[in-house]
Order: sequence, then structure tokens, then C-alpha cells
Amino acid sequence: MKTELSDRTEISVRFNEADPLGIVWHGHYVRYFEDGREAFGQKYGIGYLDFYAKGIVVPVVNIHCDFKRSLRYGERVVVETIYHPCEAAKMKFEYKLYNAETGILVATGASTQVFLDKETSALQLTNPPYFEEWKARMGFSK
Repeated sequence: MKTELSDRTEISVRFNEADPLGIVWHGHYVRYFEDGREAFGQKYGIGYLDFYAKGIVVPVVNIHCDFKRSLRYGERVVVETIYHPCEAAKMKFEYKLYNAETGILVATGASTQVFLDKETSALQLTNPPYFEEWKARMGFSK
């Protein structure tokens, strides 16, 4: 049984993400995590719209970021997104941001998302069938 699944995507640091000194504002690192999460979802079939089509929304309920080095305008960042399966009705992701040119680790982080019913916003206490089927296809179920 698998213990994780990952994807890597590369993003250009945009002008509006940097301060007047050219250093990326700290809040954009979380945005890069989300860019990585969206790329992961598109690649593996668990994007936000995939869940939405099944009547589920998956809000972030916890996010954490540890900053190691600064990114600057004009650089490229590689976002490594790692899914860690768990038995609870939630999705847990780990993130690693690297300077694409140097390969130096610039930040690490993690996020947790839960499942809510699209119509009632009720918290789902068990994994939705769609997600259980996905986990089985990806080799996370026994």
C-alpha cells in the first residue's frame, strides 16, 4: 500500500508578488502551495471541480508555512506537493518550495482540507465515496 503521492510544478514569480525590493511577500508562499495543490488535483483527478461535481467542497482548515530563504521577482519556483493519506475524513498535503535555478529549498509547509456537503455545508464525518474510490485507484486502500 502506498504511503504518499506527489507532483511537481514550476511557477514564475510575478511582479505583483514582490515588494519594492523585489522580495516575494510572505503570503504568496501559501498561494504557491495552492498552485501546487491545483496542479496535483488536475494531474490525479481530485481537483476542486471534481469534488464539486460530486456535491462536495473541500475548504482548507489548517495551513502552515516555514520560511527558509527569500524568493525574488523573476525567479522560478518549483512546488512539490505531497499527498499523505489518512483514515479520517480529510486530505493532508505537504509542500516543498525550491528555487528552480539553484534547487535550494526556500519553504516547507502543510495543509489540511475537510469535506463539506455543497448544499448544506455540513461537515462530512466519513470520506465521500468519490474520494474512497480515488484512494483505491491510487493504491491507498487495502
